[in-house]
Amino acid sequence: MASSVADLIRNFQKGGLSQDELLAGIDNALAEDHTSSSQLTSLLQEENTRFPLPPGVYEEVLQRIESRVATQFDVGAEATEVQTGQGLTDGATLTTNRPPGDTIPGADGTKGVGDTLNNRFVLEQCLGVGGMGTVYKALDLRKLEASDRKPYIAIKILNLQFRGHPQSLIALQREARKAQTLAHRNIVTVYDFDREGAVVFLTMEYLSGKSLNRVLRAPDFKGMPIDKALPIITGMGRALAYAHERGFVHCDFKPANVFLTDTGEVKVIDFGIARVFQRPAEDSDPTVFDPGTLGGLTPAYASPEMFEHGEPDPRDDIFALACVSYELVAGRHPYERLSANQARAAGIKPPRPAGLSRTQWRALREAMAFDREKRTPTVTRFLEDMGVERRATPPWLPATAGGLAVAVVAVGVGYLMWRPREPAPVSPPAGPVAESPAPATKAEEPAPAPAPKAVVPTPAPTPAPAPTPAPAPRIAPADAVRQLVAGLPCSMLSASTHDNAVSVQGYVTGHVGVDGLRKQLAAVPGIQQVDMRVQPLADDKCGVVKLLGPYWSGGRHDGLVSSIHTRNNNSQLVEGSPLVVDVATPAQDSYVYVDYYVVDGNVAHLVPSAQVKGNQAPASYKATIGGGGNWVVSKPFGTEMVVLVTTPVPLFDGLRPEFETRQAYLDAMERQLQQIAGKYGQSRITMDLVQITTRAK
Repeated sequence: MASSVADLIRNFQKGGLSQDELLAGIDNALAEDHTSSSQLTSLLQEENTRFPLPPGVYEEVLQRIESRVATQFDVGAEATEVQTGQGLTDGATLTTNRPPGDTIPGADGTKGVGDTLNNRFVLEQCLGVGGMGTVYKALDLRKLEASDRKPYIAIKILNLQFRGHPQSLIALQREARKAQTLAHRNIVTVYDFDREGAVVFLTMEYLSGKSLNRVLRAPDFKGMPIDKALPIITGMGRALAYAHERGFVHCDFKPANVFLTDTGEVKVIDFGIARVFQRPAEDSDPTVFDPGTLGGLTPAYASPEMFEHGEPDPRDDIFALACVSYELVAGRHPYERLSANQARAAGIKPPRPAGLSRTQWRALREAMAFDREKRTPTVTRFLEDMGVERRATPPWLPATAGGLAVAVVAVGVGYLMWRPREPAPVSPPAGPVAESPAPATKAEEPAPAPAPKAVVPTPAPTPAPAPTPAPAPRIAPADAVRQLVAGLPCSMLSASTHDNAVSVQGYVTGHVGVDGLRKQLAAVPGIQQVDMRVQPLADDKCGVVKLLGPYWSGGRHDGLVSSIHTRNNNSQLVEGSPLVVDVATPAQDSYVYVDYYVVDGNVAHLVPSAQVKGNQAPASYKATIGGGGNWVVSKPFGTEMVVLVTTPVPLFDGLRPEFETRQAYLDAMERQLQQIAGKYGQSRITMDLVQITTRAK
């Protein structure tokens, strides 16, 4: 029956039906139609994209689809409704309290409520249906056996239509892999991709609450006060900013993909059609598959460039975020739910919502600009303009050192930095400094001679000479170098000076660059020779540097140092070649941790691991890791790191999972390192790293 709905829309677009006739025909078709709501909504979106409907008609048809779904699937009370919304199209209605064994039309009929997947996941409740599949609440029997207090997860099962796509398995696998790298409190957590026979599914975090779409579509919703809306805007923005920093664009951001949990958290969901706007190394080879072709766009929130099939760009998400934010505070869509192209052609200019300051209104207008080049460039900038994030320091902050203007790169929002040492105090120049005579005070003036009996005027005293200002103290070259090095963000550098020469080793941020650092050092007064043993450090490694930089062996002088090197100092590794590293431990008994920081944002644990379980080493111990061919280079390729950390006591009670996200591991390490440093001293922890570049054969 979906074809009859499509025919009605096309007939109306050709002028064969009036608006009233179209709506009446839609009502009749929906009464007999058994097509899923997601398919009908997608059909409406496709037709509207091909030939845009007049203002108001699209919304009327969409509302009829929503009303039909709400009647067909008896939605329970909103306060008790449990939803995830993962993969839902805009306007889709979620349902609870469905009869046991029932399934939603369009879903995979071979699996439904009451069934079990892989003898582990019991499907207990159908939560909703989306363009890619059906979402269920599931009981994880393994968690139940382990007495886990949260044994429930959400499972998305591919529907029949999506599974029929020749590349559907690739799409879901890539979705899972990409989503697993997005470990953020405002992004739904994706656990794994799995299958049972012909059934393929995705496991993810179970959420209890309601979608933002449900809030905005409530009949009595007239807008939210800005002070209540800002926390939601902040959560949405931080999720997108985090994804953008890692090269992902959501591509379909809308209210249905924002979830408000019962605990007050904001979660962005459905990164399933997100595409990498900075193509990663593993996709360097041409491919005929684009996961974006399996999804779609929502006309009311898509940027003009998305209709023109432009390359995904963070500013596409910024446009959608601004539209959602406007709708949140104004109670209505900024462009009457028209597509961006329709709104631009009609010359629609949204009015300023009540309660917004001039700055906030300007922030919304700029973020909703139809022209990508005029649109707010980053989500962080948008949040700053809205007043919910502190503005970053200007990009270049001049700092003087002995009269020399040194360009210090400010820390960009989203990047973290570690300053290896505090700037050394400025030492006074060697040798005595001549002091200018101080002006004579009134008490020091010579008393006048006794006057004779005759009254003679006393001559006025000669004024004392003005004091000569003391010369400004000159900063020693060594101190100037230390100040310069300490001021560079996201860098690990150790510098030493001798006469007029300076030697620097370590890693420097890509913002400054090796050549930039060399020029700055050469410009220090008194420095005539610069010896550099410095490698550029990718900006995405800043989180690692911030946490582990204070323990770096290259900047220490206490003798407790560790080291790690690739075999034969080979930093260029080809697909299929073994990863072999040599490690040396400090002059104390220690526990050794060797981790491989993959370019895709995950961490592989080499020591300890299932292959190498023992990690306790005596003082000044040397060992080779991977000599037996334990690890072989494979996709993804790029600039990666192998990091060595040693501690006086174990970091963790047992083995960590073979792979985990970088952020999850850094968070876990941070807590442990703080405790160990507080009890045993920071000097008892050491760290070293080696950067490698991997590539395909």
